[in-house]
Amino acid sequence: MNSLRKIALLLLAASTAIPTLCALEKLPASVYHARRMALAAKLHGGVAVLFAAEEPLLDLTPYRQDADFYYLTGWTEPGAALMVVGEPQSGAAAVGYKEILFLPTRDLRMEKYTGIKLDSTSPGVAQITGVDAVEQMTDLPAGLNALIDQDRRLFYNLWTQPTAPQAKALVDFTAVTLGTASVSTHDVTSLTAVLRMVKDNGEIDLLKKASAASIAGQRVMMRTVKPGITERSVAGQMTAAWMENGCERASYAAIVGSGLNSTTLHYAENHRTIEDGDIVVVDAACEYSMYAADITRTVPANGHFTPRQREIYSIVLGAQQAAIDAFIAGKSTVNDRDRRDPNSLDTAAYNYIDAHGKDLHGQPLGQYWLHGLGHMLGIDVHDPVDRYPAVLKPGMVFTIEPGIYIPEEKLGVRIECDFLVGADGKLIDLDADLAHTADDVEAAMRGK
Repeated sequence: MNSLRKIALLLLAASTAIPTLCALEKLPASVYHARRMALAAKLHGGVAVLFAAEEPLLDLTPYRQDADFYYLTGWTEPGAALMVVGEPQSGAAAVGYKEILFLPTRDLRMEKYTGIKLDSTSPGVAQITGVDAVEQMTDLPAGLNALIDQDRRLFYNLWTQPTAPQAKALVDFTAVTLGTASVSTHDVTSLTAVLRMVKDNGEIDLLKKASAASIAGQRVMMRTVKPGITERSVAGQMTAAWMENGCERASYAAIVGSGLNSTTLHYAENHRTIEDGDIVVVDAACEYSMYAADITRTVPANGHFTPRQREIYSIVLGAQQAAIDAFIAGKSTVNDRDRRDPNSLDTAAYNYIDAHGKDLHGQPLGQYWLHGLGHMLGIDVHDPVDRYPAVLKPGMVFTIEPGIYIPEEKLGVRIECDFLVGADGKLIDLDADLAHTADDVEAAMRGK
């Protein structure tokens, strides 16, 4: 039995080193280690404990690793925990930098349903995980207690995820072991948010692959949309295209909004049958190896924009271009909903919309743009940032997505592209290969 178990685990370890179309592309172990070191430097001698996502009930919710946990480890199995101990401050006990991955007790019966998992006794587990030390989850409470007992200042310098129930349970139990009412904690996600803002070359490569696969899905959409087809069918055919291009899941619930539904920003029911003369907003993209794209295109149901649809489409596209033209790396900001920042790309886009075109009552169109211009992009489709409006610097990836939504005309238009701020400070449109102009959209719908 032990021999069979070792063989199975060795096969599992080998499989992680064989890239396939369906497997996640992980970055080198040294990258994740460098990220943990960067986190440790922000702890000022403290200790951080982060928990992996829990495995959901079978057949209900697909499993996805916690974004911060994945960023720091590249580990995808559920139920794990990571401890990072920062270098001691002056005069503190010499604990020194430490990183430990804690793996849960295996459930051999459940593994018949979910597949083989690893624990701290698995052969080669430290090499497979890439973390300096791997221990059983049962050792975590005792380990944290020992650290705080060695240096009681850690009692006030403990960093955890504020919404993780496992973190609350650990902190409460630690307080009991120390004979105190509570342990003071800090929000570790405030630190990881800063680390995740600027993408490294490996992340940029994965984001480009997510964009390429999402573009393939959008092209399928443009060939699929026609009167008589359901919104849900369009979303389904896009999903198939994403999977064929190596993506593991959608970045978010696909939005295929036709007619009046095009004016509902986060419409996701996708139950309507598309009719002749409709405009169709399609906000749908996918994740590639945990990194998300976010693309929106607006198309005419019958393949030809009406003059009014084309007018509004051209204004939205012009607003996007106005934001691009206004961009200055290290100075421009995004998601300034109040439009009070003179360097705001939101202001540039809004001013363009408000100065071009009118509604049916002769009023400017600015009132019909209801959301911010963009957001950060990465492991999460709305990746964290230290604050909004966000100052845009080289290595950041974000969206530019102006829109106009006029329910009275059953006319909504949104155009969304993903942009990378290059090392030279210039914007790179990751979706440049996808139709942008109204003419290009019509051509793509004809299969050209």
